Amino acid sequence: MIGKRRSAVTLALALALLSLPVSAAADTTVRARLVEQNRSGVRGTAALTALRGGGLKVVIHSSGLVPGQPHAQHIHGSAGGGHFMCPTLKNDTDGDGYLTNEEATGEYGTIFLALTTKGGGSPLDGLAVDRMPVADSKGRLDYERTFPTAMVPDGLVEHLSALHVVQHGIDVNGNDKYDVAGLGVSTFAEHLGKPGVPEEATDPASCGVVSGAGAAEPARHGVETGGEPVPPPQPAPLAIAGAVLLLLAAVVLVFGGRRGRARRTG
Repeated sequence: MIGKRRSAVTLALALALLSLPVSAAADTTVRARLVEQNRSGVRGTAALTALRGGGLKVVIHSSGLVPGQPHAQHIHGSAGGGHFMCPTLKNDTDGDGYLTNEEATGEYGTIFLALTTKGGGSPLDGLAVDRMPVADSKGRLDYERTFPTAMVPDGLVEHLSALHVVQHGIDVNGNDKYDVAGLGVSTFAEHLGKPGVPEEATDPASCGVVSGAGAAEPARHGVETGGEPVPPPQPAPLAIAGAVLLLLAAVVLVFGGRRGRARRTG
């Protein structure tokens, strides 16, 4: 009788554990390997973590950027998901050998969240140069910011596996600054009401497709576009515990039944 009670309790615990929402028990992190755009030589990594409370933590480490210059950086994508990838020179529609932001946007999507150091992060803040991170004297940039729930756009978390991280700012004429002499004036900035901004400041310098164990699906187009292969999903801890308890319950039932039959036959 006692053995049957123990078996029933074990089964009940196992079923309760299996019914818990395991996805809500942990933050979700996706990562991107940043690869160079426009022969910038920039490389790095980015990690996006969707926090349980609804916020978003962004960590970026990159090198090869224009020293001492601010670098606009954004999460690109769409609230409706979409088939995006990092651009290539096939997107260079004017054939000048450089990708402007307009030429590249069709591949990595529009600005979803501006990765500023403080203040707002809406698309309207996309060219807030005074609030963008600045590369050090060796062209390295280390960025970390947690955006509260109120600043995270609708649809970003839902499409976390279909986003891109893009850094802007290149130095075509090698003078360690952005100037009009390099590629002229940025029409992208002009369309946002900021005339006279050098195109060097707005052209993409690096791009990365997010991927990772927390991603809902593999990064599109794989490694060649900045994404990395997604490892197979790991079993959730609670699910493992539930499976173990179910196994134990089965063992108890089998051996408990055998002992009962042995007593009756003895």
